[in-house]
Amino acid sequence: MLISTRGRYALRVMIDLAEHTGDVYVPLKDIAQRQDISRKYLESIMTVLSKNDMVEGLHGKGGGYRLVKEPEDYRVGDILRLMENSLAPVSCLGEDADPCERAAECKTLPMWTKLFHLINDYFDHITVADLADCESADNYVI
Repeated sequence: MLISTRGRYALRVMIDLAEHTGDVYVPLKDIAQRQDISRKYLESIMTVLSKNDMVEGLHGKGGGYRLVKEPEDYRVGDILRLMENSLAPVSCLGEDADPCERAAECKTLPMWTKLFHLINDYFDHITVADLADCESADNYVI
């Protein structure tokens, strides 16, 4: 499994918003500058996050983005699954995968299934708040 730039950047954006938001909207240009990510690329990420009710945006003067929920209510697994479509280590475990005709006799499927559950469980136990809190982030690097 390889997490794409899009997935990593989405996490960085969510952490940035957790660190810089409250009742105010954070301008996209500020996030782009702090995170060293192009505005155009960020716009595509924010569109996905906004359409899936992870952030809300406001256009015009005083506009920008902010989190919809508290940082501790966002699980890293949810963000990555949204941006990556799947965290499956093999294609046959992907959400839209066609049933494998070899599944019944596949000697490796139980191993891949266990890894898939471990990956999801691991990411589902880390929140944006955990990542934003550098002292307890246990050396997470994105």
